[in-house]
Amino acid sequence: MSASDADPAPPTPSVGLAAGRGVWVVLPTYNERENLERMAAAILAALPEGSLLVVDDSSPDGTGELADTLSAREARVSVLHRPNKEGLGVAYRDGFRWVLERPETRAVVQMDADFSHDPNVLPSLLAPLMQNADLVLGTRYMRGGGTVGWSRRRELISRGGTLFARTVLLLPYHDLTGGFKAWRRELLDAIRLRETSGSGYGFQVETTWWAHRRGARIVEVPITFRERVAGTSKMNGGIVREAMLLVLGLRWGAIRDAFLRR
Repeated sequence: MSASDADPAPPTPSVGLAAGRGVWVVLPTYNERENLERMAAAILAALPEGSLLVVDDSSPDGTGELADTLSAREARVSVLHRPNKEGLGVAYRDGFRWVLERPETRAVVQMDADFSHDPNVLPSLLAPLMQNADLVLGTRYMRGGGTVGWSRRRELISRGGTLFARTVLLLPYHDLTGGFKAWRRELLDAIRLRETSGSGYGFQVETTWWAHRRGARIVEVPITFRERVAGTSKMNGGIVREAMLLVLGLRWGAIRDAFLRR
């Protein structure tokens, strides 16, 4: 039998990821009606074979209803309605579990709904997963990355948060508080999602920490983070305090575990 007559080899899990084959983008929303339709269109255009899950926390501005309309119009859009606003981390945990229940899922992307994360970057974010990466971090604070439209104070808070987490947790990554990430399914399935406690932006640090502890191959790619196009930022002092306490808790847990293993 000639080579041309042989059955084709089954595709590897990474084939087609940059076009979105087997990729779910998880998009938490709360009062993002002004952005959602354009954001959904941009994501689907960037990943012509990808799918989008909108996780809406009962937005009073009608974001959830708009998401349902988009889903009825486009088969690649699904919606997960949550009854209450419990924080970004909780929304991501529920969204991740939902997409991991789908056997076709090969990779999962998390991103903001306000165009702070550029949908056009999605293929580049996914590309390292086609090699040997398990997790790709969209990084503002490396060569080629940056922020646009931020006040000096906000940038200092963000950079300070990453420096604090890097120092306390002894992690080498340049941007630990960013939320633009691409996960290989197997890693996301394996990290301790059920044990994560961060409800705000500390969730971003926490999940990268658990991935690192598992020995995951983590790659950073530069991104430019732009201030939101419309709507209101969800950042506040309580979120910052929660993240700092969470980081200290992770360090203490690691010290305790090391002591108990002696």
